[in-house]
Amino acid sequence: MIRFNNDYSRGAHPKILAALAQTNNESYGGYGIDPWCEKGADAIKKYLDCPEAAVHFLVGGTQVNYTAISAALRPYQSVISADSGHINVHETGAVEHCGHKIQALPAHDGKITSEQIEEEARLYRDSDIQEHITQPKLVYLSFPTEYGTLYSLRELADISRVCREYGLYLFIDGARLGYGLGAAENDVTMKDLARLTDLFYCGGTKCGALFGEALVITNLTLNVNFRSYIKQNGAMLAKGWLLGLQFYALFADGLYFEITKKATELAQQIRRAFAQKGIPPYIESCTNQQFVVLENGQMEQLAEKYVFEFEKKIDATHSCVRFCTNWGTTQEEVDELITDIGKL
Repeated sequence: MIRFNNDYSRGAHPKILAALAQTNNESYGGYGIDPWCEKGADAIKKYLDCPEAAVHFLVGGTQVNYTAISAALRPYQSVISADSGHINVHETGAVEHCGHKIQALPAHDGKITSEQIEEEARLYRDSDIQEHITQPKLVYLSFPTEYGTLYSLRELADISRVCREYGLYLFIDGARLGYGLGAAENDVTMKDLARLTDLFYCGGTKCGALFGEALVITNLTLNVNFRSYIKQNGAMLAKGWLLGLQFYALFADGLYFEITKKATELAQQIRRAFAQKGIPPYIESCTNQQFVVLENGQMEQLAEKYVFEFEKKIDATHSCVRFCTNWGTTQEEVDELITDIGKL
């Protein structure tokens, strides 16, 4: 079986495995206070034009999301998110478990707008009963979104402006950041993210690392005692250098961008193959996730050879499924899939 069901189905890029092997007999201080975490942070900050930014390494995306949100918010404050946002649909209520309500807004193509955010913020600002309702204080976005779509630089700038006008923090989930940055349609850079947000993260688990996410905090008021929040939430890895070393390997010479861009390009080949066969997209995605509407017979035919993600039933005879490339997907695997799409 050939897997196209997610972007974390392989171990790690060979350069990361080689770096881990080369340093295996060395010893370091624990809990992220070590030379590799320092080097990994510096390698990331080269792309930010923000030398004062703080960088923290955590193991997984859900850890980052609930740790960052719980650190940023007072108990009576809430999070604005797209209704399709990862924290709202795929984290078992982790944010609510931390005591914060998610104010889910209807998404279009996986995105919410500055106008929607402003409306929520204004409703609270103008309320006569603020003590009876939660205060929206943080906006959560994903780049790319859960549907593989991207916010444009203009959209992010508009959202950032609204957040600053109403005193909201802007947090971007970058679990698949590399795949978004590598898309042909993308006009956003890491410098833009550092400038427009209060905090965002660079995903490693889905982008070539064995595991790990690098949280970048540019609003340093949010960095006060942040390591205490990491520890309190069970998110501080004792062998922290294993994270720092991986991100150094990914960012020191641009490997992160190279391998994720390739995966996005391969996904676009799959996108074109479905289009040429007349199989419609569920949503148009320019990144590594491709959502298409298959007849149930077509789905069963492809499932004999490929593992892909069932998303939802469209009607009695059609279903939405996801094909996802990753940093390790090969041209040969994609060519084989394209051939079989042509046979449907």
